Amino acid sequence: MSRRVSTALLAFTAVLALAGCGWFDFEEREAWRGQAEAQCLRERRVEPSAYMSLRPAINGPGICGMDHPLQVTALSGGAVSLRQDAVLNCPTVAATQDWLDAVVQPAAMLHLGARVTEIHSGSYACRTRNSQRGARKSEHAFGNAVDVMSFTLEDGRTITVARGWRGAPQERDFLREAFVGACGIFTTVLGPGSDAFHHDHFHLDLARHDARGERRVCRPQIDFRSRLDEIPVAQTPAARTPSPLPDAPRAGTLPTDPLRRALGIIGLY
Repeated sequence: MSRRVSTALLAFTAVLALAGCGWFDFEEREAWRGQAEAQCLRERRVEPSAYMSLRPAINGPGICGMDHPLQVTALSGGAVSLRQDAVLNCPTVAATQDWLDAVVQPAAMLHLGARVTEIHSGSYACRTRNSQRGARKSEHAFGNAVDVMSFTLEDGRTITVARGWRGAPQERDFLREAFVGACGIFTTVLGPGSDAFHHDHFHLDLARHDARGERRVCRPQIDFRSRLDEIPVAQTPAARTPSPLPDAPRAGTLPTDPLRRALGIIGLY
């Protein structure tokens, strides 16, 4: 009898150990993620090109991955190269292109007098939020987020978020235009001052913070008035019309409702 009990205990312990190692991971990726990818491709918001190619589905480990990953070497028809290849889902590629075309390029011309030709960014990574043990999965784990560390201009200058956020006035204004403009396109935008994890980059993602995907998080709240509406249409770069999400704030503005501000979550991704 004693031997049987010991054997049963050993077997039970082994099962617990395997579960702890992730062998029994029954969590499923949310259905809306695959649906958003399929809709984006169906609407042809992103077109395969010399700079962008569909790759086989990424499934795991665990719930990480995406149904239709895109490997990207450049955006905006090749006008903006990536310092390192990115793996992203279709909605994030489309949103990033909208942001570059409608916000970043006009802001660069207005405040810096030159176009952006390269960005240093981060993409897919199967990890938790801020790589913290026990935290929920990051949107990066689904190719649903992009981090932007710096912008390189056609004249060779590089504007980094780490130095430029509190740098020369022109750099500060450019980065703030890029930041507040992103808040009208992405559902999560985090930058310097939001928490200790985002002091040197912008985190941009399309997470769903509520069932309908309408709630937004944009941190930190900054006092800045966009000047992009001062640019004559004829002087703005050719761009696709952005496809903002429901109830998106206009670029250059931030939600002022105290409840919405209070719902902003520090240290999201």
